[in-house]
Amino acid sequence: MKQMIIHGGKPLQGDVWIGGAKNSTVALIPASILSRTPVTLEGVPRIADVDNLMDLLNEMDVKSDFQKTTLHIDPENIKMSPLPSGKIKSLRASYYFMGALLGRFGKAVVGFPGGDDIGPRPIDQHIKGFEALGACVTNENDQITITAPATGLKGATIHLEMPSVGATMNIIMASVTAQGQTVIENAAKEPEIIDLATFLNNMGATIRGAGTDSIKIEGVEKLEARAPHTIIPDRIEAGTYISLAGCIGNGICIHNIIEEHLDSYLAKVEEMGVVIDADEDSLYVYPAGDLKMTQIKTGAYPGFATDLQQPVTPLLLTAKTGEGVIIDRIYPKRVGHIEQLRKMGADIKVEDDIILVHPTSKLHGATVSAGEIRAGACLMIAGLMAHGETIINNAGNILRGYDRVQEKLRLLGADVTIQDVPDK
Repeated sequence: MKQMIIHGGKPLQGDVWIGGAKNSTVALIPASILSRTPVTLEGVPRIADVDNLMDLLNEMDVKSDFQKTTLHIDPENIKMSPLPSGKIKSLRASYYFMGALLGRFGKAVVGFPGGDDIGPRPIDQHIKGFEALGACVTNENDQITITAPATGLKGATIHLEMPSVGATMNIIMASVTAQGQTVIENAAKEPEIIDLATFLNNMGATIRGAGTDSIKIEGVEKLEARAPHTIIPDRIEAGTYISLAGCIGNGICIHNIIEEHLDSYLAKVEEMGVVIDADEDSLYVYPAGDLKMTQIKTGAYPGFATDLQQPVTPLLLTAKTGEGVIIDRIYPKRVGHIEQLRKMGADIKVEDDIILVHPTSKLHGATVSAGEIRAGACLMIAGLMAHGETIINNAGNILRGYDRVQEKLRLLGADVTIQDVPDK
């Protein structure tokens, strides 16, 4: 087990550079197997999920090499191989191999995906999309088998009941080589979907409308990588460091961001009184003055991202008066971090899946546990704010989503150590 030890309570300052988007990367790596030629991804974050996906590629005889921020993937000798439980269980995004394998081979056999425990996240919309394209889907012994008909997948109009990012991406990957036109209605609009579409289009796909609620895909015979693809900056990592800067910063400049990807988030933190100067691709967050509470409701993009609900929570604790309210309309059960914050002295509670936050003058160090990626980020910020020593167990979850986090925090002046300890 990974354990993060923080000696907090001192202001942080300096510069931090944001890595490539995790939520793009974990789709782009599976999508790379759709190419008949080697793929180069640049701006790849150094996170545990990338290592796990590389292991899955290796099981299909796909060679990969990760140096600094560049990942080379060679799918030329790929073999159709079932991906049973194991590594699949360690990350939710492994389900992108369903669409990628179906698009490449007309068949996918994938163990039921795992990942963060943040409440129900069914894959029924993914399956609905595959079946609309003509595939047969069966689920047996915790393993999903998806098979195209002998005549191949055929384009279809698919209306999603909700704008699911995962379903939108999976259907895009499955349909890029299907016969005819596929239309995804009520599609998710996240920037990471645009990133995936750009990557595939540069390999010869024909995808229009990414970033809108109607995406049209004209099937092509094959895809071939022609040039490196640079992954967009991680808006969730950026938002996490903005929250950190507002909580404990003495002036922090956050580089490599796309400001428009953070519009809803920035509107809320500035409403609280956080002062931010924007440059072309960076934000400078000033030392915080007196902040006020606000109400946050998460929603599909361009709304307030559910993945930023937890990292912003410590910022609300620093407000001087009032009651803050957080309502997660995407994953209402995403409240596991609240009891952990209470161990550190936070005046915070959950009522009917609504998080109620009250001003907390001082947090103290404690031993807590990171139940998932964003809960870990929340506790990490709280630990940096707290007086004394904070020990975060299951810190491997933080490493799944945050690029070189120990190195970046130390450059800001944080006293942070990550170590391996025996599992309890």
